[in-house]
Amino acid sequence: MNKYGSSLEKVLWSIAIPGFGQFLNKKYIKGIVLILLEFIINVKANINTLIVLSFYGQTELAVQQADYQWLMFYPCVYIYSIWDAYRDSRENVPPMLSIPFAMAAYIETIGVIYSKTFRINGVLLGPIFLPMICIFVGLGLGFIIRSLIIKKGL
Repeated sequence: MNKYGSSLEKVLWSIAIPGFGQFLNKKYIKGIVLILLEFIINVKANINTLIVLSFYGQTELAVQQADYQWLMFYPCVYIYSIWDAYRDSRENVPPMLSIPFAMAAYIETIGVIYSKTFRINGVLLGPIFLPMICIFVGLGLGFIIRSLIIKKGL
């Protein structure tokens, strides 16, 4: 733990609102930029409405309300904020830790792309739940790729 708190604390705050972890790391400019990006993308993509509709099971309506041109930006800002808060909170960052986070952002973006049509057992997951699932798939693939790269000594 560094003098500003634990890495987990910063990651959890970044999961809640991109930029908050940066504030805890005393990286105020970066935090302001990430919060502004989060706010602009959230408003333009209609993310809060999408979350509410998705949790109420109105996924088709969430798909209709989504502005996909803006929603496509969110995964990279969101995952970068989490990774950056963790990285800045550590003195010794494990090697190639960016790989799982970058893969999570890529795969989550693919989840956004397919969220209009992708179904599991006939259930449309939509613009909130499919990308959320894709984060974990991307992290898993990223950690596998990272371990293979480290093992090969690349």
